[in-house]
Amino acid sequence: MSETSIHVVEDCFPVAGTFTISRGSRTKIRVVTVELRDGSFCGRGESVPYSRFGETVEGVMETIRSLEQHLKNGLDRIGLQSKLPPGAARNALDCAFWDLEAKKRGTAAWKIAGLPSPVRLSTAFTLSLADPDSMREAAATNSYRPLLKVKLGSDCDADRIRAVRAGAPHSMLIVDANEGWTIQQYLDLAPQLVSLGVAMVEQPLPVDADEALRDIERALPVCADESCHDRQSLRSLVGKYDAINIKLDKTGGLTEALELKRDALAAGFDLMVGCMLGTSLAMAPAFLLAQGVKYVDLDGPLLLAKDRQVAIQYDGSLMEPPPSSLWG
Repeated sequence: MSETSIHVVEDCFPVAGTFTISRGSRTKIRVVTVELRDGSFCGRGESVPYSRFGETVEGVMETIRSLEQHLKNGLDRIGLQSKLPPGAARNALDCAFWDLEAKKRGTAAWKIAGLPSPVRLSTAFTLSLADPDSMREAAATNSYRPLLKVKLGSDCDADRIRAVRAGAPHSMLIVDANEGWTIQQYLDLAPQLVSLGVAMVEQPLPVDADEALRDIERALPVCADESCHDRQSLRSLVGKYDAINIKLDKTGGLTEALELKRDALAAGFDLMVGCMLGTSLAMAPAFLLAQGVKYVDLDGPLLLAKDRQVAIQYDGSLMEPPPSSLWG
């Protein structure tokens, strides 16, 4: 029986311009790429360590490498779930396991997961946080897109949304405050944003302050992002949130994400499948998860100046299923 070996590296990709949220700006991304090899077969996965959750590229790579002996001793995707907690390290490995299994079995990952054949999806396109005039210009440039996601979370957010709406009068809008509001800001802004056609806000309050959302009248539906990681998160979100944003880097991979999706739907949440700022390799497993959800936000490659050599094809905001040579 062959042993599974592991290779992990850091890859860097330039952002198209500058990407800004309430916590800071980036001109490049650093991702962790994992390869699992078993004989002639190679499975790949990508994760984006997130400093908000105390992750670093170096720390994630060290954690992954620490499992090398476990892999030689037969660690598989199911065993991985209890070996590592949810997060970027487990995500990269979990997705690489899915890819490796698909290649070894000569079939598609969606078939292994028992999912229907995936169809192309329409993704949101994210507008970076900036001054209102700049955001109006960015909205106008992308006004042909059906769904725009607008980064907020600082002063003048109402002015920003008015500017975006002026630039893109026909697009559906969702907004992401990245924990940047207070409860009073939510209460003040919600009616204004609803009147401007905003459908939902992601994570308006900091995680440690979101209890203020419980059982209030939420004129603008609220989606949990930083407050939602895996299935263990769900119980605490009931009564505070109307939707959850599932990201593989939070769940620790596709395996847990599929279970979270099932349980969240059963609990009555609307679903968004989102991403960190990553490449097509990170979007590919999330593409399977995003089938049939209300909001798809897998625009990471559209925000980069350079993607993987084999990449998902986008036609405007429409995503094609990932090629098997990329993943799955």
